[in-house]
Amino acid sequence: MKFAAIDVGSNAVRLLLSKVDSEGVEPVFEKISFIRMPIRLGEDAFIHNNISPEKESRLIKTMIGFKYLMDAYEPLDYMACATSAMREAENSDEIIARIKKKSGIDLNVISGRKEAKIIYSNRIEKIIGSDDSTYLHVDVGGGSTELILFKGKKVFAYRSFNIGTIRLLEGIVTKDEWNEMKKWVRKVTNDHTPDYAIGSGGNINKLHRMSGRKDGTLLLRDDIRQLKKYLRGFTLEQRITKLGLRPDRADVIVPASKIYYSVMKWGDIEYMHVPKLGLADGIVHVLYKKHTDRYIK
Repeated sequence: MKFAAIDVGSNAVRLLLSKVDSEGVEPVFEKISFIRMPIRLGEDAFIHNNISPEKESRLIKTMIGFKYLMDAYEPLDYMACATSAMREAENSDEIIARIKKKSGIDLNVISGRKEAKIIYSNRIEKIIGSDDSTYLHVDVGGGSTELILFKGKKVFAYRSFNIGTIRLLEGIVTKDEWNEMKKWVRKVTNDHTPDYAIGSGGNINKLHRMSGRKDGTLLLRDDIRQLKKYLRGFTLEQRITKLGLRPDRADVIVPASKIYYSVMKWGDIEYMHVPKLGLADGIVHVLYKKHTDRYIK
């Protein structure tokens, strides 16, 4: 089965073309192609509560391009989801209508709660090999951070906070919002102590690579602390020229490291799994379940 997933995020817009082999005991999910366009809708939405005509034009062109790629790939089904920036933009309905008219793509603006549920659909504990441990999943985006505390199929708590990398760069996250997230993390982790954190999002993937640890190995909380300090020792231009970071990664990686580190510190978690899965991967799992359930019925 072939599926396509579109994630219209606050920092970037992504297309995942995926294939699922269901011949074995457990289905195997394979990424065929992953395309990322750094449009940064959050720069408009979080400051002006609107998406500018310039960014709207880039978004529509990107969606038209994604539609051509999906037509060539011929997936069984697709789903397109928009998150924090489009949730807050007052002109999102008009933009969604124009996207539908020009590309044929149905774009759904999902709540933070729905976003967390889709991310959880990845069932990451099966990938990292343990249903017995308790995990706090931390997904950091440009506009929001989704937190999910779970063990196996049991979800103890989940919450979406309007604390994201672009919001932090723009200086629009209040102390009260930080304190609310801190209080929530401490409460839920006191009730159900997590054995590990799970990190998702492009920034934690990059931090894991920068740590020098091999794929599939654990990232330490102290690794993130040291990388946070190390990155702050460079100017934005130096992070691009000396560290080789992409311009759209070089600025957001610093506030991202602050969020990941803070959540792990508040939850007293020393180790993090970084399976390199996010919202788009969760969408593929949702689509696969939808079609297998239909087949079974």
